[in-house]
Amino acid sequence: MEVANASRQSSKRKRTDENDVLLPPPGSSNGVSSNLDLSLLEALEKSQHAVEVLDLRTLKRLVLSFERRLKENIEARLKYPNQPDRFADSELELHEELHKLKILAGGPELYPDLVSLNAIPSILNLLAHDNTDIAIDVVLLLQDLTDPDNDDDDENNDEHARILVDALVENNVLELLVQNLHRLSDTGEAADPDEMAAVYSTLATIENLIEVKPPVAELVCERTKLLKWLLGRIKVREFDSNKQYASEILAILLQSSTANQKRVGQMNGVDVVLQAVAMYKSKDPKTSDEEEMLENLFDCLCCLLMPLENKERFVKAEGVELMIIIMKQKKSAYGSAIRALDFAMTKSPPACERFVDVLGLKTAFAAFMGKIPMSKKNKKERYQEELEERIVSLIASLFGGILRGSRRERLLSKFVESECEKIDRLMELYMRYSDRVRTETDRLDSLELDDLEMNEEEKYNRRLESGLYTLQLVAVILGHLWCSEHPQMRARIELLLKQQKLARKDVKDILQEFHDNIGDLDGPEEKERAQGKIQRFISAF
Repeated sequence: MEVANASRQSSKRKRTDENDVLLPPPGSSNGVSSNLDLSLLEALEKSQHAVEVLDLRTLKRLVLSFERRLKENIEARLKYPNQPDRFADSELELHEELHKLKILAGGPELYPDLVSLNAIPSILNLLAHDNTDIAIDVVLLLQDLTDPDNDDDDENNDEHARILVDALVENNVLELLVQNLHRLSDTGEAADPDEMAAVYSTLATIENLIEVKPPVAELVCERTKLLKWLLGRIKVREFDSNKQYASEILAILLQSSTANQKRVGQMNGVDVVLQAVAMYKSKDPKTSDEEEMLENLFDCLCCLLMPLENKERFVKAEGVELMIIIMKQKKSAYGSAIRALDFAMTKSPPACERFVDVLGLKTAFAAFMGKIPMSKKNKKERYQEELEERIVSLIASLFGGILRGSRRERLLSKFVESECEKIDRLMELYMRYSDRVRTETDRLDSLELDDLEMNEEEKYNRRLESGLYTLQLVAVILGHLWCSEHPQMRARIELLLKQQKLARKDVKDILQEFHDNIGDLDGPEEKERAQGKIQRFISAF
């Protein structure tokens, strides 16, 4: 099953608009209070119109003024290194110049000019400034300049933003941001509120850079120690907004990068994420933000479970046992634990074997039979359907990972107990998803009559999304049951097919389509092996 998109769900911290007009007080005449001095109103109105026109001339003046103040500050610090009071004024003036540069966020079309004026290296070097407040000013400036909301859906502005981001990356923005991140204090009693805000802004800037230039997600992990910092941050027990954001950035870095998934695995990251998740094995998050953080952590875990070596680390770190405990506790992480197990057990016999050994079958089949804990949050029908699909995938993985021995017998016996009720449930799912796929197929056929161009691959993917993949997995499980040659199970399957006016050929057709569409993502040998297994089911039916 594919990992859920781990993109940011919470809105970014909004900037306050310094030019917001104050509303007139209630009860005023024509919007003007009788007690308000008209001269003050006139001055306010003039200040609103005094906003500078943002053009190349303004940009050059701002950059020149900034460079001048920067030079003065450097000279003052060199001249009076041990007398802070002698360079304090120059630092305050530098702070003001950095603040003025924020106006450029309103004119992305000037970004190429900002780059050509060679201002980027001077700005970025200040991230290593001895005065942390100056470095924080730069972080806030970078967050504003890289904010994708500046683009206003203008394609040209997209290109301008890419030019800026390219220049930032070439001038080591990633290294400098992360180095500065390590010197900021945002946890514990000694945490500084300004530094906490700067940490948040640093993470927002990194997210902005990735959004404009996706390869940054791997570059920042290659060139810096950001992953180490993020793992350290999610290990902190206390919840705060920066821990939430750290979990989100980690999920973004992992969701589309196998290289990053392997890096974090090598850094003991699987165990770290499991420890962070374990804090919620017997309790629910207290707020919606904390709930979102927990979802982020499970997104991280599922991404980490893509590479085979991380599945092995998951088993070794007793991740299977932890997920089963979470399911048994029936807290809000119940569904996320099933999702993580689904990822862990896909193409991983060791994880499947451990699952059976630690008595996970009872818990899994309770969910398979629809005994899912409900709350106000997860009463939605789609939530139940997603869990249903995950459980079907998990059971299919068990059959694929446990081919013989006592574990296989224990798995098969689940479908005999209680008068084969689980085969009844399997056929119920088969019919429901079969009807859904048929409806979607008919809809697509009718669209084609309206001359809508759609190739066979697109059509197949639409059908997969409508439930065909789950239907195929149900057919695969039926294939495993049929090939066990257990007379009671075969008789039950025959009876249920007859009751639904179906034949074994209907199941064979589903399996044949599955067989024909198995890809070679894992190599030609793996494709041939997978097709051979499905062909045996088709021949046996």
